[in-house]
Amino acid sequence: MSLTTNPRPTENRSRPVRQVRPKPSLRDKYGDRAFSIAATAVLLLSILAVVYPLYFIVIASISDPNAVYEGKVWLLPSGVTTEGYERIFADSRIWNGLGNTVIYTVLGTAVSVSTILCGAYALSRKDMPGRKILMLLFVITMFFDGGLITKYLVVRDLGMLDTVWAVVLPGAVGVWNLIIARSFFEHTIPNELREAAQMDGATDFKFFFKMVLPLSKPLIMLMIMIHVVAQWNSFFDALIFLNDDSKYPLQLVLRNILIQSDVSSTGTTGGDIESYAAAQRIAELTKYAMIVVSSLPLMIALPFMQKHFTKGAMLGAVK
Repeated sequence: MSLTTNPRPTENRSRPVRQVRPKPSLRDKYGDRAFSIAATAVLLLSILAVVYPLYFIVIASISDPNAVYEGKVWLLPSGVTTEGYERIFADSRIWNGLGNTVIYTVLGTAVSVSTILCGAYALSRKDMPGRKILMLLFVITMFFDGGLITKYLVVRDLGMLDTVWAVVLPGAVGVWNLIIARSFFEHTIPNELREAAQMDGATDFKFFFKMVLPLSKPLIMLMIMIHVVAQWNSFFDALIFLNDDSKYPLQLVLRNILIQSDVSSTGTTGGDIESYAAAQRIAELTKYAMIVVSSLPLMIALPFMQKHFTKGAMLGAVK
């Protein structure tokens, strides 16, 4: 008996098709790297453009004005001298103005932040009657202003001329900051939280102070930082509403000292060359030293608040 073997059926196994990837172009291969290098270079140039002028003012304030004028001072100070700072701090008006500025800054920041937080929370409550009309009135003031004369007459009629309130109250509420704070409260403080607090017997005031403010620390730090900078650098309201020199803030005192230095340098007769050169030298030193003195406190304090500033601005503005 012969055995016949049937041939095994051929298996039709499909082999995987090997996909041929296209050769990456030079743009795909080096595009991301080139963009990173370009972005880093632009960022470094931007930082240099901001930092170097500040650094130059510092080294120029302790350098010989002749070397600064001749362009010899660009990286390191030349002819180191502290005469500019000595003349500034020897003036008793500087210390008086510094004390006034601290008072105006602390009091003005406290009034502004308290007013904005309370007003913004009230405007963020949907159950507040007339909130849209009030908000519209606030927004109108961003585009229309009564002018300086009207502002002066109001301050005068309220009896605030030549007082600390003339510097603190006229610009206490910034509408833009009020809008940021209202937006923060609307999107950060849920109504369910308020309802739960009311069920536990909390009043609106207790809920605001016990729940809303602790949850709004980034916003509070943002408002404090904005108003501290604004109050510290402010001098126009003091220039208009204050007549007593002893109540001038630091910025206005420095402005008056600078004007006096310029007048004394330009008032020298042409024949007295040495006196004119000395006056010019003192004026130049005073200018740079004044910038450092007026800016140094904020430059020291603001880096510690930068984290809260960024977080508060994003929460209040984006949402």
